[in-house]
Amino acid sequence: MSTDLLLSNVNKHISLSGEEIEFFTSLLKSKSLAAGEFLLREGETCKYESFVVKGCLKSYYQDEEGLEHIIDFSIEEWWADDLYSLLTQTPSKSNIKAIEETKILQISKTNLELLYQKIPKFERFFRILFQNAYITQRDQINLALSASAEERYILFLKKKPYAEKRFPQKDIASYLGVTPQFLSTLKKRLGQINVD
Repeated sequence: MSTDLLLSNVNKHISLSGEEIEFFTSLLKSKSLAAGEFLLREGETCKYESFVVKGCLKSYYQDEEGLEHIIDFSIEEWWADDLYSLLTQTPSKSNIKAIEETKILQISKTNLELLYQKIPKFERFFRILFQNAYITQRDQINLALSASAEERYILFLKKKPYAEKRFPQKDIASYLGVTPQFLSTLKKRLGQINVD
């Protein structure tokens, strides 16, 4: 699997020499997931940072009644993990599952530590990633507490304009914290709203 997209992602934050690129890519392993296949299941410990080369994943919690509560989606050029489980090496309370056929590049926690030792600038790269993930999560919590369903939906489409074509309606509804029926009604009410 080509590492071009991943290296382009890394180069947005740090510059690597040819030797550093070679070492970094030697630590990666590729994985393919069919639609519906799990990258991580509740109860398993997250052992990898996974970069999406192609496809789409959803991260979610499942309640006692079996309902999914979607935390996030990861598409091309995004990273997917349960950061808490990865950093603490404790069992995950969430699931990560492919929505589409998905190809990823992974680096294990062990190799990540090795990478930090050999190429310290990667600590900066992953610090930026983790900071951005934290900011996104806080924004999502603040929105859930302060914005109406309509405001959350419009903002969601602004941030993820590809969502309507790629994500099932029930998954979008779950992410927004509404029922699929409510989302359908909301979409009809908004009509052909321009969310640009």
